[in-house]
Amino acid sequence: MASYNKVLLLGNLTRDPQLKYTPSQTAVVEFGLATNRKWKDQSGQQRDETCFVDCVSFGKPAETLNKYMSKGKSLFVEGRLTFESWTAQDGSKRSRLRVTVENFQFIGTPDQKSSGAGAGAAAGASQAAPMDDFEQVPHDDDIPF
Repeated sequence: MASYNKVLLLGNLTRDPQLKYTPSQTAVVEFGLATNRKWKDQSGQQRDETCFVDCVSFGKPAETLNKYMSKGKSLFVEGRLTFESWTAQDGSKRSRLRVTVENFQFIGTPDQKSSGAGAGAAAGASQAAPMDDFEQVPHDDDIPF
């Protein structure tokens, strides 16, 4: 039987990332992401819908997210849905779906300190240089078109 579990989200962090470490010293970061959808209903009214998604990342990418991201900043994530279930202290059964982040891309302008770097679990969390470190291409106003 074939199956495919892939999630692509672009949104804003709803809270600062929370970094923890497992007993084996693997970094784990948890954060919330809000995505928005806008559409017009049958009467022509503008409608908005916000979806709040819990996310988790592991290893070096988790440390990178914790270092550079904060509440309100934009982030593009690629990952997979993970189902978790547990028994709460009051004895009730609880469950949730959340996104396990496998790759991400910072979105925004360089002055927001959220552009110019990306990381991925498979890519070994490589980071690009900040936009300020690139040579500026001179603007030529003499171009005739």
